Amino acid sequence: MKDSHAIIHPAWLRIGHWLNVAAVLVLVTSGWRIYDATGFLGFAIPANLTLGGWLGGAIAWHFAAMWLLVVNGLVYLALNLATGRLRRQFFPIPPRQVLNDFIAALRGRLSHADPRHYNSVQKLAYVFVMVDSVVLVLSGLVLWKSVQFPLLRTLLGGYEGARRVHFFAMAGLCGFIVVHVAMVALVPRTLVAMLRGR
Repeated sequence: MKDSHAIIHPAWLRIGHWLNVAAVLVLVTSGWRIYDATGFLGFAIPANLTLGGWLGGAIAWHFAAMWLLVVNGLVYLALNLATGRLRRQFFPIPPRQVLNDFIAALRGRLSHADPRHYNSVQKLAYVFVMVDSVVLVLSGLVLWKSVQFPLLRTLLGGYEGARRVHFFAMAGLCGFIVVHVAMVALVPRTLVAMLRGR
């Protein structure tokens, strides 16, 4: 039987997680409003799912949440590196084990006996969202200060390319969130652990 008083998530991790939840919620909904101002992919997001009310308001919300995400992300990364948690918790990710865990998940047989340890699918998903967040920030820099980042703009296929990279990276993040919330619904004690740490 696992010790119910054992720390699963330290306080810094829980605080960082919930700050990210707030930042991402604002970024996605304000980003949808910004997207609707151009509709460059030929469709629109329903206005009641967006934040900002108008383009200028959405940009103000987007920039405010961007700084929260960047600062929080840098602190999260620094603490993960300093404590050794990044290497210990997320690596290695053996491809064969990812496949086995994915098949087990589809069959409803993936073990969640010890929430202190991630299975290979979780590891891959969390590493994906870290890399995806970096892509979002870098492509966002091109959209914000295109002239100041000419090399980055070129690497992302110009301004229009960066806009598409930014949109699809956001879509990837939204996909992660949907799966993440579904997994929490299936294993609700993980939410308790992220609230209480135990």
